[in-house]
Amino acid sequence: MRIRVWDALVRVLHWALAGAVATCWISGHWPPHHFDDWHHTAGYVAGAAVVLRLIWGFTGSRYARLSQFVRRPRDVLAYARSMRAGHEPRYIGHNPLGGWMVLALWFTAGALSLTGWLFTTDWLWGYEWLSDLHAWLAWGIAALVAGHLGGVVVTSWRHRENLVGAMFSGKKRAPEAGDID
Repeated sequence: MRIRVWDALVRVLHWALAGAVATCWISGHWPPHHFDDWHHTAGYVAGAAVVLRLIWGFTGSRYARLSQFVRRPRDVLAYARSMRAGHEPRYIGHNPLGGWMVLALWFTAGALSLTGWLFTTDWLWGYEWLSDLHAWLAWGIAALVAGHLGGVVVTSWRHRENLVGAMFSGKKRAPEAGDID
């Protein structure tokens, strides 16, 4: 049996953010100024997706809520230890490491959107430190995305569950003995 875990807004915002980050990354590495409009628009989409998802994290459905998947650091470390030992529990929503990865991705995407926008203002246009910070954040999000994708692959394999498919359909296998809701 399968149950609904991620609602439509969670899934739409997830894929909108993923697409916006990919578009920003690609358009930001083409010859200068040829794809600025794409880059800027995708940056605004990413920023909007982060803000909306944070709001939905307080007001949304059960598995969308931050209180459901953001765990204490102690719980994250315990989960990491159990994962290293090969006996981590299956979570119906995000596991503790996944929850913190979500926060890291949102923070970095939000910071990228903000620094990108600030660079277009009269106040901070042309400041090299801001351009450098934006570039460092871009490399940071690339590393986080790689870690996120790696975590999805490992968790999918270890729990015999297609997490990418679940992020499209919103449905996962129903809880079994030992799973954590």
